[in-house]
Amino acid sequence: MAYPLRYALADLALALSRATDAAQVRATAARAAADMLGDGAGVQLLGDDGRYEAITYLHADDELALSYVHLLDRRGEQPDDGFSTSLAASRRPIVLAGENEEPLTELPRQRHTAYEQPDVHAAVLCPIIVDNTYAGYLILTRSTPGAVYAPAEVELARDIAGELSLAVSSARALERLRASEERYRRVLETIPEGVLQLDTEGRATYANEPIGVVLGMPRQQLIGVSLRGFLDNHGQAELTRRLAECKAGRSTVGATRLLRADGSHRSVRISMMPLDDENGRYTGVLCMVTDTTDHIDAKGLKRQLDHLRRLDSMGQLIGGISHDFNNLMTVVAGSADMIATTTAEGTPQHQMAKDILDAVATGRTLTHQLLAFGRSEGNRQEIIPIPDLLTDVQSLFSRTLGERIGLDLAFSPDIWPVRGERGPLEQALVNLAANARDAMLHGGMLRVAATNEVVEPGQFAAENAPAGKLVHMVIQDTGVGMTDETRRRALEPFFTTRPTAAGLGLATTAGIVQGLGGHIELESQPRMGTTVHLYLPAAEERPAPAIDRQATPQVIGRVLIVEDQPEVAQLVQRLIEPAGYEITVATDALTAVTQVASGAHPDLLITDVVMPTMTGPELASALRTHHPDLPVLFMSGYTAASLGPQLHLDANSMLLEKPFTRSTLLGAIRTLCGPQPPRAS
Repeated sequence: MAYPLRYALADLALALSRATDAAQVRATAARAAADMLGDGAGVQLLGDDGRYEAITYLHADDELALSYVHLLDRRGEQPDDGFSTSLAASRRPIVLAGENEEPLTELPRQRHTAYEQPDVHAAVLCPIIVDNTYAGYLILTRSTPGAVYAPAEVELARDIAGELSLAVSSARALERLRASEERYRRVLETIPEGVLQLDTEGRATYANEPIGVVLGMPRQQLIGVSLRGFLDNHGQAELTRRLAECKAGRSTVGATRLLRADGSHRSVRISMMPLDDENGRYTGVLCMVTDTTDHIDAKGLKRQLDHLRRLDSMGQLIGGISHDFNNLMTVVAGSADMIATTTAEGTPQHQMAKDILDAVATGRTLTHQLLAFGRSEGNRQEIIPIPDLLTDVQSLFSRTLGERIGLDLAFSPDIWPVRGERGPLEQALVNLAANARDAMLHGGMLRVAATNEVVEPGQFAAENAPAGKLVHMVIQDTGVGMTDETRRRALEPFFTTRPTAAGLGLATTAGIVQGLGGHIELESQPRMGTTVHLYLPAAEERPAPAIDRQATPQVIGRVLIVEDQPEVAQLVQRLIEPAGYEITVATDALTAVTQVASGAHPDLLITDVVMPTMTGPELASALRTHHPDLPVLFMSGYTAASLGPQLHLDANSMLLEKPFTRSTLLGAIRTLCGPQPPRAS
């Protein structure tokens, strides 16, 4: 009989995985339990308010099912009775059997009912544990006098409850994911930018209210209308090219002019991202349309400022949603990673787990792009090593330049560092790369070099030009170059030689460089390319040399996990537990402080950065008063740049961005602390 039951459990697990909501999960489990163990079975779960929801009960005799529901249903009751407290405390089944063929006199039930109560001669109650918390129970009943449940049947009931627990956990995670998706939908409806979804031919399949304002038509009338009707011949050719790029899997960003329904023109910047269906087939593009008319018009500077303020608010909103989304994706990625490592390669389960991990990686990239879109460094000055800066922006350069333009970076290892905000400096370099790309339409080479240089006072003709120790960065392209007149005006705001450009790229770069106390010069000739010279003051102090953590590895055993999201905390515990660490979990920082103050001595602290009451860095500082050398691995759904000054990483701490998998988590621990503890033989 073992094989049929094993197959039945496998069929149950498959059926539960296909359930679309919590009600279907309950009904599927109750039906399977009734079929496999006889008579009737029910599922009684706790709701969000901590009280029991309506029971889902199925019986071999459908006519008796309603009577058993009225007998056993505990809807609205709190789990403070003896059965509930025993199940929650022991997490083991409760087996009941009547004496001398008499029916049971004690059962979980409503206290008053007008219905005739059927007899129950034997029952089993199995606790349902979701995310390490009591969430209700599975109840099985038999009405035959003298009936009992054999130990093997009790164990089978316990297995069914275990499968049900996993399914309930997954169903609730999906509900939270749907809520997150609904928040994203609300963002699209309330975002001040125009949003269009186009099919493969450029016809609108979705439009939000702001894009209707930009185009001068109600959003409802835009559905089914081609974007080509709002473009001139040049714009239509550009749209065809961009749709082809999206079909090839590449996102595009560019400026164009739109002809509104009333005949007026608006200058816009359109970001286009390809959309795929669940099978990976290209279905169209998602467009974010930014009206830049007021930016280009010098008389509209006040509107430009208001627009930037709205973008900042949107960035904060998207940042918060992205943080919540990354927490959810951490649970999904970690669970899928564990499934992948425990199933054989080539099986459907292993492939599905890999597909989930691929989808999470795509989601992680999207949320990080959203965070970067609204990022504000908050005037965070820091010492910036030039080799680190150029290495970090190399990937941004590559994406900006595309496949037809080569990239060559050159710098000496002893190059001086500079002091400033890292984000704006990266933006300045990417702006220069974008300008170089537009000047090399048929391909070419971009060379970026950095050298140390000492400049005498008065060497530069420009007023307030720096002198002394400077870092000289040279950005050289092989593009079409500029005439002398164009070169002299190239740094002016809104000056451009391209009708689709806003004329702010070089002006923004010049403003950033001058804000750092630096100087910018242009050198160019027609058909000979352009060279941009950036002179940045060297920092007076060098950054402290990083400690080679691998040179002094320290074996750790005790790990303290602090995370205010219980599901994430439990996932981190499950991910590192098989490695042999001794783990303590706290869901609030004050509990962790109390534990350490009472004598606990963790070898490693793993903590979230943004938490109520006390942040991760504040917690680390408090614990280091007891253990100064305590290594700290910070986790966050925000990027390091988005966290800004509230996170300072020293030589004994690291940041692990969510979502992550088991391998990346263990790799971060090994990098920070050394090898894993030896396993007991």
